[in-house]
Amino acid sequence: MCEVLEISTSNYYKYRNTVDPDYQDYLLIKKVFEENKQSYGYRRITDELRDEYGWVVNHKKVLRVMKKYDVAAKYIKDIKPNYTKHHFEEQVQNDHFQRNFHQPGWVTDITYLTLRRNGPRAYLSTIMDLETRDWIAYNISSRNDLALVMDTLKQAIAITKNLNGLVLHSDQGFQYLSTEYKMVCESNGIVVSHSRKGNPLDNAVIESFHSILKKETLYNHNITSLDEYVQLVHEWMIFYNTKRRRNRKK
Repeated sequence: MCEVLEISTSNYYKYRNTVDPDYQDYLLIKKVFEENKQSYGYRRITDELRDEYGWVVNHKKVLRVMKKYDVAAKYIKDIKPNYTKHHFEEQVQNDHFQRNFHQPGWVTDITYLTLRRNGPRAYLSTIMDLETRDWIAYNISSRNDLALVMDTLKQAIAITKNLNGLVLHSDQGFQYLSTEYKMVCESNGIVVSHSRKGNPLDNAVIESFHSILKKETLYNHNITSLDEYVQLVHEWMIFYNTKRRRNRKK
């Protein structure tokens, strides 16, 4: 298995059934950060943890966890573009599929749902199984953010029994390069895989799926509102997995 996935045996056993020790602390820190409109720095978050949650923690630990999971106010991130770019580049993993999609694994992507070019949008995040060509999990949100991807990933993990060594492939969207995404994947035995930058064909299966979805929903119906479009997508997703006839490549 390790030879096929091109990962070392030591890394496989290191991350198998391993949970990042900082992850639970991160969840509480992130909760405080979001409760305060994503504006607090590590010192204010430390005070809030102490006063509101009774957690006496060193501010240096809070700062370390925030840096590790890239928790920072937007204006702080904006003044560090070079660091952020470097951080994301370090997170890019190899393409384990090399456009050979006739093998076990998952693919994932986000597409937008809109009625017109400059109109309101919703965002669809999908994870698809390459063997069955069924979607494993999906979520629709008004925001194209990390939460959308993480909700979809956690939903897929919750309904799947054996994940050790499973490859999950995506493009290089910022959500898929985030520390949280990487940590959750690795702690569940999932091998992260990325397309080359600017190469949609490296993730052709999920790209094609989202294209078919739009053709059979938006272009086949007289939709008048985004809410109506989103409801139609929900219905089509159920139809796709349960009734829609499709060619299954062997």
